[in-house]
Amino acid sequence: MKMREMRMREMKRPPILLIALFAPMLQAQGLDPSALTLFHQPKDVWPTYNGDYSGRRFSELDQINQSTVDLLKIEWMYRLNVGPQRGVGGPTIKSTPLLVNGILYFTIPDHIFAINARTGEHLWQYDFEDKGGHLVGQRGVGMYGDWLYFISPDGWFISVNAKDGKERWKKKIADEKLQYFTTMAPLIVKNHIIVGVGGDAMDVRGYLESRDPETGELQWRWYTTPEKMGDPGSETWPNLEAMHHGGGMTWLPGTYDPDLNLLYWGTGNANPVFAGQGRKGSNLWTASIVALNPDTGKLAWYFQASPHDTHDWDNVETPVLFDATINGQPRKLLGQAARAGWFFVLDRTNGKNLVSKPFAGTGNWALGVDARGQPIPNPEKEPKVNGAMIDMPAMGATNWPPPSYDPQTELFYFNGTTGYGVAYLYDTSDKPEGYGGGGGGNFDSHSALFAMDIRTGVIKWKHEHGGEGGSGMSGGVLTTAGKLLFTGDSGQLVAFDPATGKPLWRQQLTQAVSNGPSSWMLDGKQYLIVGAGDTLYALTLTRKK
Repeated sequence: MKMREMRMREMKRPPILLIALFAPMLQAQGLDPSALTLFHQPKDVWPTYNGDYSGRRFSELDQINQSTVDLLKIEWMYRLNVGPQRGVGGPTIKSTPLLVNGILYFTIPDHIFAINARTGEHLWQYDFEDKGGHLVGQRGVGMYGDWLYFISPDGWFISVNAKDGKERWKKKIADEKLQYFTTMAPLIVKNHIIVGVGGDAMDVRGYLESRDPETGELQWRWYTTPEKMGDPGSETWPNLEAMHHGGGMTWLPGTYDPDLNLLYWGTGNANPVFAGQGRKGSNLWTASIVALNPDTGKLAWYFQASPHDTHDWDNVETPVLFDATINGQPRKLLGQAARAGWFFVLDRTNGKNLVSKPFAGTGNWALGVDARGQPIPNPEKEPKVNGAMIDMPAMGATNWPPPSYDPQTELFYFNGTTGYGVAYLYDTSDKPEGYGGGGGGNFDSHSALFAMDIRTGVIKWKHEHGGEGGSGMSGGVLTTAGKLLFTGDSGQLVAFDPATGKPLWRQQLTQAVSNGPSSWMLDGKQYLIVGAGDTLYALTLTRKK
């Protein structure tokens, strides 16, 4: 490409130790704890997976705005060169890079990369050889002081030096032989490194845990199903065996309110996945949003988005925190676009429901909502041997790509999918195992960008993506004070007007957007960073010729 502003940096295989050429740039590596805030992070840092504790993915920068976006061009590209990944083909960047002291840190399964944020120059790389974990994705690293924290696919919690990528220690947190696998970016809260786990078909139990940043030792562990019969929540399970094989994985990063000192986390589907006859009841605390004390792991409140889930609808989608006035009263709120096809708004101080509204079809897998605002499952829409049709995609209406909340428009944005699906039951025994069924037969699927009214749950506007195959996987969403919304569309990076949904600008990339975009400023210049397949892109404004 003949573009004066763009520099292509294709990675070559370097040693683990930092190349001496870049040593002067890597002094004072540490992350200032003051950068970790609920809202309003510093301009020159992106210190967590979501940018701040809220999960809003809203940038207060406005150098790139509706008047200047036409001048946005690729500044540099950084392409991975690690070869095919076991079981998944080519590498894909799903992590959102951290930016600290002018350096970007990002991941794919088994690898951490550090590059110069201004130029895309490679600084160092950390490689890990896993022993059998699933390589379905990796969301990124967490940072505490001078240290980075990473989770390998097969359940190793690893600390490396941010200066050179040298391994500090590693601790085992999940057993891949039980088909646990780990994909999340650790969340740093005070002196706690919060990590979660994923799982597959072995009907294992989910958990969230806190680790010491200095030693990696366990501080607390909270299980997503109760410990024993008689404990709170155990009444929603038929017996101890079902409860201890009940699933509820915690594989995406959560959010945190420092003022309330509460963690907010999404939990995964119940197990066996599609065959629910052996676990009658609502199966707490699977498919839920939970609020936990980060110092103790104690549960403060919960809200179940898909009670007795039988459709593989992980409820791990980001619980986004924002403040707004409703009926004249300032409220501390939490919003989530759930994989089950419903949009929820809760009071984050106590979990009280304010909005429950389907966004994919009519939400006909539910008969309505209960007194808590939780959907009531419709038995006729549970998986059946001959299939049961629902008016949303069988595998869910949204997934892991991060959403955004814009305080200027007071709208909640996410990429999702509409259509129809069929859920099947294969295992009709009293004690089913594994999946026990499946979802398929998706019809009339359409991928779309949704803008939701937080007070009513009404779809303010919707932009249907072209050429996405109805997958809804158009990457994450970023909104900015420049009155722009960035996300993927038809294999391109696109800027929309967040108030109306009108496309304003497009940039063709080599592959479709595959992560959550981010933005920050260095040397007075605003950067937009986005991953697309095996390539990381940095875009900045250029002068008119």
